[in-house]
Amino acid sequence: MRMSGDRGPFLHRARRVGEGGRPFNVLKVRTMVEDPGGLKVTTLIDPRVTRVGAVLRRFRLDELPQLLNVLRGEMSLVGPRPEDPAYVDFSNPLHRRVFTARPGITGLAQLEFHDEARLLVGPDPELRYREEVLPAKLRLDAEYLDRRSLRLDVEILLRTAGTVLGRGRAAGPPPAA
Repeated sequence: MRMSGDRGPFLHRARRVGEGGRPFNVLKVRTMVEDPGGLKVTTLIDPRVTRVGAVLRRFRLDELPQLLNVLRGEMSLVGPRPEDPAYVDFSNPLHRRVFTARPGITGLAQLEFHDEARLLVGPDPELRYREEVLPAKLRLDAEYLDRRSLRLDVEILLRTAGTVLGRGRAAGPPPAA
């Protein structure tokens, strides 16, 4: 199935690093025009994002197909976010730590960086992602792994619902375990 007025498949398979450092395909609703030579990160005013895609992203509806990844056992509802292999550095202990765990659709890093594109300004958004945003996200993911519990997972799921519905906190400290 293709998106109206745009070329490309409706579902997008993005290669990501998952549990144990193994690559897998994350399923998403495609929200951008196909651009094989483009950036790997999405910027605030990104011409690749379609009008429909912007709405889907705003309400995180593009993430719904990842429920199939959960059913397949590749992901869980809560956990560290899977990452594009281009940004993973297994020589870094923090990367090794985070990518031992099964990735999640939502987590502390997703909540804290729910509007990540706003941070990726300047002449080299990928460098800013690699040097500033990704390390901060991985620290939150490692914190989650150190504190994970059913209570924390429920808190993260509730905060995620609030964020998606527009009632969530834009930023702030992670919930206490």
